[in-house]
Amino acid sequence: MNAKPMSRFVQQLVAVPLISLSWVMTAEAVERQKQLYNPSPLPPNGEISGSLTESDIPTGQGGFAHDYVVELEEGDQITIDVTSDSFDTIVSLLTPDGLTIGENDDGPDGTTNSLLFMRIQRSGTYIIRVRAFGAAGGGPFNLKLTRLRPM
Repeated sequence: MNAKPMSRFVQQLVAVPLISLSWVMTAEAVERQKQLYNPSPLPPNGEISGSLTESDIPTGQGGFAHDYVVELEEGDQITIDVTSDSFDTIVSLLTPDGLTIGENDDGPDGTTNSLLFMRIQRSGTYIIRVRAFGAAGGGPFNLKLTRLRPM
């Protein structure tokens, strides 16, 4: 039997790989991605002492931010209090989708500390972001999340 030569189209089709390795993430790439953005878990008691430094997340405005992960339930009423003697704090609450739903720069007491009140509309994993006002600022801070309970 004589074998028929493959058509040019079939030759090109056979030469195209079915899976491109450039689209597959290696375990090393996944680990590098986690190192790029890896928010800290908020402790169960809702309080943490941290420090805002140049090794935190660049904000794109010349400053830096530190993110904390927290599980919140629909109907939770919360306060988020951030205090620092080193910088003018800003606190933000981001939804599981990454949308900012609340933010506070200066609390009601006239200081540069931040106090945010929120009622949670949907259960999920939220991000509490602590950053400094303006391009400069950093140092130690205290973050406290309180779940308010009706009496």
